[in-house]
Amino acid sequence: MNTDSTVPEGTFAVVMNDEEQYSIWPETRDLPTGWRREGFAGSRAACLDHIEAVWTDMRPLSIR
Repeated sequence: MNTDSTVPEGTFAVVMNDEEQYSIWPETRDLPTGWRREGFAGSRAACLDHIEAVWTDMRPLSIR
């Protein structure tokens, strides 16, 4: 078991808000208001790799 609380274990979902900004969220928790599942889930590292590959324009949608 990992005892380092700064390195969470488990499965995460890639989530996106209305401004098309990405984040990751634990799959077992309810999403915060304003966020939706993007469609990718996996380890923390896999989710962050996915975000790096798909989030090519980090400006919020409202200023693009």
